[in-house]
This record gives sequence, C-alpha cells and structure tokens, in this order.
Amino acid sequence: MAALIGQLGAAQRRCPACACERYHRHGQANGLPRYRCRACRRTYNDLSGTPLTRLRRRDKWLDYLGTVLASTSVRSAASQVGVHRNTAFRWRHRFLERAKHDRPQLLNGIAEADEMFLLESQKGAKKLDRPARKRGGRAGRRGISRELDCILVARDRGGQTIDAVVGRGALTAAHLARHLLPRLDRQVLLVSDGHAAYRAFARQHGIAHQAVDLRAGVRVRRSTAGAIHVQNVNAYHSRFRQWLSRFRGVASRYLPNYLGWRWALDGNRITSAEQLLRIAIGVIHSQR
Repeated sequence: MAALIGQLGAAQRRCPACACERYHRHGQANGLPRYRCRACRRTYNDLSGTPLTRLRRRDKWLDYLGTVLASTSVRSAASQVGVHRNTAFRWRHRFLERAKHDRPQLLNGIAEADEMFLLESQKGAKKLDRPARKRGGRAGRRGISRELDCILVARDRGGQTIDAVVGRGALTAAHLARHLLPRLDRQVLLVSDGHAAYRAFARQHGIAHQAVDLRAGVRVRRSTAGAIHVQNVNAYHSRFRQWLSRFRGVASRYLPNYLGWRWALDGNRITSAEQLLRIAIGVIHSQR
C-alpha cells in the first residue's frame, strides 16, 4: 500500500501548506516516506492535505474500497474487512470526500436538467431542529416544501453528469445560476420541463433553452437540434433512487458524498479499488 500511495503521489507531490514543488527526503514516519518543503521547511507525506490524512489500517484500504465498489452497507463492509462499523462509516466518507468533486468541467451539446426531491433527514444528529419522525416518516406538508432536499441533476447526451444539493424547497433561478451556469458550455442547448425557474435562468444568462410540457403529456418532441426530452436525466434520477434505497435512509449532510459515489459507479466509470484510491487522494491543494 505504501508503494501504491507513493506512486499516486509522485506526479503531484507538493507542500500542502504553501504548494511549493521543491522538497527533499526527510526520513520516514508511520510507514510512509516524509518530505521537507524547501520553501516553508514544513514536513509532509503523500497523504498530507488529503482526506486520508492520519487514517490508519492502510493494509485494509483496498479491501474496503472493494466494498465501496459493490455498494455494500456499513455493517456488511465492516464484517467483510474486519473493522468496527464506526470505522467503516468514517472510512466511507473520508474516501468519498473527493469523489463528490470529481465532475466534468462542462456539459456540451444538448444538456437535460431536472430536479428531484428527497425527504430531509437528520439521521445520526444528537440534536434535531424539528420533532423526530418515526422510521423516516413523511413530510408534514403535501407537495414541495422546506421539508424536502432539492437535488439538481444535469446530464448531456454524452453521459457527462453534474449534480448538486441546492437547498430545501423549490428550485429557483438563483440556484441554477450558482450550481449550473459555471458548468454549461456557452453553445449548449438546455432542455428542461416547464418549470419557470429554467426559463428565467436561460433568459437572464442568454442560454438557448427548450422546454418539454410534461403536464400536457408531451414526453418527446423533435426539433432541428435533435430530440427534445428529459428522459436521460429522469432515468438517472430513477437509478439513483433505487441505488440509494439500499442504505435505508441517508442523512442530508452526506447527500453530496452519495451523489459523487453514484456518479463514480454510473456506467462503470470506476471499476477498480485503485481508481477509487486515486480519486480519494486527489490533487493536494494549497491551504493558504
């Protein structure tokens, strides 16, 4: 494992404190080579500045990442790898911390966008800001309300996907400007349902936009640009809901990690534990 970490870190090795790429070897600590920065004189290793810093039992990491690829529950993963269930839970979110940022730079061509809603959850919290619900329960209000987490998903016809938990309640044009606009190519054709937020967003930012009137029963229509529909993004919603159901409820604060996890698995994009480890280590960014 130490050799693999060194191999993954060699191409991007730099000081996590000042981002200087000049260093020299400075012994060894905790089974990993240590380096000293020539600029700020601080020491670090290839895990410094990553979510895996100070994480122990490295000999079991690849076995555990195999359970992540299989979408195994926390208790089953702990049993298979031979660690405590709390360790398995902590590892899950350490390894997924960078996965939620592993997204395409831009969506091109025809990009479908639609939102989905999940009941807000404070699972695992010691204090609740609302009355407790029995076994997950249901929202107290019908329709879209502040009791639901809004998840925006956009996907182009090449399969490139971005997603974000934009907040609670209904989607707004401001949400789209914050989470979607930076990821759209200027020549993109945005396709959505008839939600007014998409029309307002497209008009404000000069983005080509086509809407499908689902309420009128129109699923697909033809245009010179191609088929206009949101079936690809709705199919992604369906796959995500079905996959998420195996975890028997997910806390809202962890939803971005699960979105990143699902995107890593979608279409067999990630097929090995080594690939997941590469994403988890990621690029060390300066902390200053």
